Amino acid sequence: MTRVGVIGLGDMGSGLAKNLMANGFQVAGYDLSPERMAALTDMGGIGCASTAEVGQGARAVFVMVMNGAQARVVALGDGVGNGLMASMAKGTAMILTATIHAPEAREIGERLAEHGLHLIDAPVSGGFPGAHGGTLALMAAAPAEVLAEYDDVLQAVSRVIHHVGDTPGDGQTVKACLQSLIGAILAATYELSVLAGKAGVSGEVLRKVIASTGAGNGITDGSLENIIARRFDRTGSGIGTMWKDLTISLELAKGLGVPMHTTSTAMQLFQAGMTRYPDGDNQSVAKVIEEIVGAELGA
Repeated sequence: MTRVGVIGLGDMGSGLAKNLMANGFQVAGYDLSPERMAALTDMGGIGCASTAEVGQGARAVFVMVMNGAQARVVALGDGVGNGLMASMAKGTAMILTATIHAPEAREIGERLAEHGLHLIDAPVSGGFPGAHGGTLALMAAAPAEVLAEYDDVLQAVSRVIHHVGDTPGDGQTVKACLQSLIGAILAATYELSVLAGKAGVSGEVLRKVIASTGAGNGITDGSLENIIARRFDRTGSGIGTMWKDLTISLELAKGLGVPMHTTSTAMQLFQAGMTRYPDGDNQSVAKVIEEIVGAELGA
């Protein structure tokens, strides 16, 4: 049985592990949380004591951590030979599904290449439902022959694989552009939900009207559903992730000299949500606005 690793077993990584096992791969994993490690072994996976152990004998390792600093330590180690670079065999691949800054991905890719390892820079979109349903969209950057070699591994966790470039960092750049749009859609949805609530509009009426027009989209519909049901945490959309992603989008724009007025406004709304509800989900932004105006969207 082919061994594939997953490092980072949270809402997203646990979904990757589940779908890899469902597609016949032996899955080895590592996470700092004992509870997440226990959940992996309960699913039939192999719990490892370190990131380096995950890489031993693995054909590929998915890395689904929060930020670039974590991805760098996982890939390159912290100076004592405990990263994937030290334990994976030449010709195998690290699949970077985390969202980080493009220059960070480029550095990791260059260092891995020096040791004969591939980096598939493949940030994902689809959130918790996509990760657990095996329907993620991958923005994959690697030479075509590398993607072809690992197509079965990538297909096990995704609905669609976009080949967005040949170089590490290309995937992260596309993801940063996408997240600027998603952040803006979310921010606008949260504002309009409170506007409708303050005006006395039914939440279900609002959902149906929006869904029937050109403005309809799954992001808005799912967000309104959560707001109406008063679900502001444990929905698989932690606010810290989108907040971090928007900082990446704006950093990319800053380096390129591109004004991003809408994304900047969305970022400030998410900053308010992070400050007030750091452990909440994305729709906590709506809750902050509700508290300001004293109204909420009801069914």
